[in-house]
Amino acid sequence: MAYRTTATRIDRDQALRERILEQALARVIAGGFAALTMQALADDVGIATGSLYRHFSNKGELAAEVFARASQREVDALAATLHAPGSPSQRLAAGVQQFAARAWHSRRLAYALIAEPVEPQVDEQRLIYRRAYAELFSGLLAEGMAAGQFARLPLALTAACLVGAIAEALVGPLAPAAQGPQADSAQLAAVSLALEHFCLRAVGADLATLDARRTPES
Repeated sequence: MAYRTTATRIDRDQALRERILEQALARVIAGGFAALTMQALADDVGIATGSLYRHFSNKGELAAEVFARASQREVDALAATLHAPGSPSQRLAAGVQQFAARAWHSRRLAYALIAEPVEPQVDEQRLIYRRAYAELFSGLLAEGMAAGQFARLPLALTAACLVGAIAEALVGPLAPAAQGPQADSAQLAAVSLALEHFCLRAVGADLATLDARRTPES
């Protein structure tokens, strides 16, 4: 009986922890990490602030886990696109387009993940996930080089440059001050196309061939 009680308590604590993380992510989606305070989160979850500290020792620890959870979804989405059927050039273009589109459709969260000033624990996660993105691009670059579609370039450095360029290009459009009616689908298309062409040129891909393959049949 004692074991069952303990197991039940563990399950209850795990369910509460999951609810805390879900509500914390919802706060970051709505207002960035600045909106994630322990008091406000406790109110959202319907528990005392002290109960939060049973699961997370401080805001930095909580924010780092929220960051990791949100970032892993983005890494998984990019991986699915980069590993999909198609030539390396096509998949690189699709990956850049998808990354920009996902950022655009959840701008506050994307800005929080890419550039918002955060606690040191979150910055550590940001570096970890930048490396995860770079590893995905590195694998695709290796394929493209082997197929003769990309120029022979240092893999790790080139992949890191792609990740940095994509993130930096999106910071301005995603910044809270830039969000509003003017941040429409036309702007997304312009940013996405510019990023796509930049990345393809950076790795020596043939844009003319890629664009020709995209031309819709008449």
